[in-house]
Amino acid sequence: MNSLLLIFIPFAGALLAAAWPSDRTRPWLLPIVGLAHTVIVLCLMVSPQAVDPASWIAFDPLARAVLPAVSILFLCCAVYGVYYLRLRPERPNRVFVSMLLTVLGLLSAGHQSRHLGLLWMSTEAVTLASVPLIHFNGTPRAFEATWKYLLVGGTGIALSLLGSFCLGYASLRGGGSGDLTFTALMSQGSRLSQPWVLTAWVLLLIGYGTKMGLAPMHTWKPDTYGEAPGIVGAMLAGGVTTVAFTAILRVHAVLVASGNGLIADRTLIGLGLLSMFVAALFLLGTRDFKRMLAYSSVEQMGVLSIGAGLGGAGLWAALFHVWSNSLTKGSLFLSAGNIRRAAGARTTDEVSGMSTLTPRSALLFVTGMFAITACPPFGPFFSELLIVRTGFASGHAVASGLFLGCLFLAFIGLTRLVFAIVDGRPRAESRAAGKRFPETAGMILPSVVLLALSLWLGLFTPEILRHAWSAAVSQLFPSS
Repeated sequence: MNSLLLIFIPFAGALLAAAWPSDRTRPWLLPIVGLAHTVIVLCLMVSPQAVDPASWIAFDPLARAVLPAVSILFLCCAVYGVYYLRLRPERPNRVFVSMLLTVLGLLSAGHQSRHLGLLWMSTEAVTLASVPLIHFNGTPRAFEATWKYLLVGGTGIALSLLGSFCLGYASLRGGGSGDLTFTALMSQGSRLSQPWVLTAWVLLLIGYGTKMGLAPMHTWKPDTYGEAPGIVGAMLAGGVTTVAFTAILRVHAVLVASGNGLIADRTLIGLGLLSMFVAALFLLGTRDFKRMLAYSSVEQMGVLSIGAGLGGAGLWAALFHVWSNSLTKGSLFLSAGNIRRAAGARTTDEVSGMSTLTPRSALLFVTGMFAITACPPFGPFFSELLIVRTGFASGHAVASGLFLGCLFLAFIGLTRLVFAIVDGRPRAESRAAGKRFPETAGMILPSVVLLALSLWLGLFTPEILRHAWSAAVSQLFPSS
């Protein structure tokens, strides 16, 4: 089966959505395309194809280790999207559906990109395609958030372009032929020009780190996640940030091959700890439960960064965490979106008692909060436990201790805010906001499925996933 179908089918679906005449039936294209994408990606995962080392785009081991998680997340969000858009008849959905499918195609291209330039183009295109999704609500605050996302994200992408030029020049200075596939760059190894490869690493880490939302480049996240619909926030947190993380992993492999692995590891661990600490501080102070999800995402990106900086075993745990974070965070965003619409507000000054108004969504929100804060037996507990064990085993005891401290602070901040939202009596403003929010099966089951998958991942991590993560580690650390 051709892996290019993972790109072409969403693009074809986006074109069909743009031409579809009915706002009422157009959203059904989301789960139809999402199901086709998931079936193909799972088939490729079960029966991986041989990859030409010179290919620019392929379903290689790293794509196999990560892209299925994004596909499953999209499918659940797509089912939710049908019922969400049914509640939003005042907003035309032609652009929304088209761009959401376009984002899926671009994420598929980005995860499979094995060429430095193609990777940059895919990531930049994802940024542009996400803009109409963030602005869907059409409010002044959504407009402001969209511009902040575009400007900050655009700056990061510009820096990553400059870093790509530097890495290409490092290859030419080292006698390379100008081949910018990651296979060719890794094969040059120590022949890469050292000053230029280190300059490239700084620029690429800042550029793609901005896209991930690592501190201090995270400033777009609170406004964007706070104003975007829950379905969009779920895809940003579990899909768009993931493609930036895989970009960093591919560049990191080049740094390791060039003999600068120790420098790259230390910067990843440092940025990861900074992100976790900054996120924990904001979680202790924020009163907005949608911004809470943004700061929690900053924390989780820090977890991924630290795992990637701990060598092969840490990278294996980080790939595990990509799955557990994507599934759990997706459930949190969808349930938070339900609560936001039912309450008509999003801060603890205006919202309480949601366990009365939206009991199912509130239960999912609380359960998701415990899951994302690494409470057993959900997936994040086991993936973060592996990162901590790897940290202590590899001699990073101080970093591991700080890691645990930040997790504890984040737990306090998250529980403080979540229980303030769901406990107590509903505020008068929420009761007067209109009729009770319809917690239909379509609005609830996608969150349930995502949480159930996170639980299953923690208790019964399938062997095929373990093999996929090991193959990705072998690809990025061929000498280990």
